[in-house]
Amino acid sequence: MRAQVAGSGGFPDRGETRENGGDFAEADPLDGLLRDVAVGDLSAFEAVYRELSGAVFGVARRVLVDTAQAEEVCQEVFLEVWRTSARHDPSRGSVSAWVTTIAHRRAVDRVRSEQAASNRLSALGRLESEATPHDTVPEQVEHRLEREKVRRCLRRLTEQQREVVRLTYYTGYTQRQAADLLRVPLTTVKGRLRDGLIKLRDCLGVMV
Repeated sequence: MRAQVAGSGGFPDRGETRENGGDFAEADPLDGLLRDVAVGDLSAFEAVYRELSGAVFGVARRVLVDTAQAEEVCQEVFLEVWRTSARHDPSRGSVSAWVTTIAHRRAVDRVRSEQAASNRLSALGRLESEATPHDTVPEQVEHRLEREKVRRCLRRLTEQQREVVRLTYYTGYTQRQAADLLRVPLTTVKGRLRDGLIKLRDCLGVMV
């Protein structure tokens, strides 16, 4: 994922003016965007993605080292943000802290899962019966089930929707670049992406 972090100018102006003429601005402009994401605002989601994708990828890359796996984790993180944005509690921390915490947790889970798989293969190779440590089993199962849920939900999209999601979130193309690559109007790409993300959220929400 070619993460690109937008500058502060990418945020909508959410400032207000006090009666005495002083300026009042939200402590965290991402709070308002995340509230819009919670009601299905795709443009707000894209703004959150632009602002935080670099930080999320950086967290995942530091934990995992492997770039490809970091890209996968980054994708999973923003699907989780799209699906669970309404759960964020501003009183418990900023949006940035919440999202990067998700990224760190998922990256650590991926490391544990990969290490556990490697350990099992080594054990089988030595014809030993060593069991996976008990306390890691629930995390491994949860992580693998989550990845499988995402794959299954992606398969439920139309081919056109899946392609646009893949281009814009897996490979990091902008919507304009995706439109040029697919040789379709930008409005078509926007529509496919919006419908695809809504279907993903609906699908992931019922696959519990």
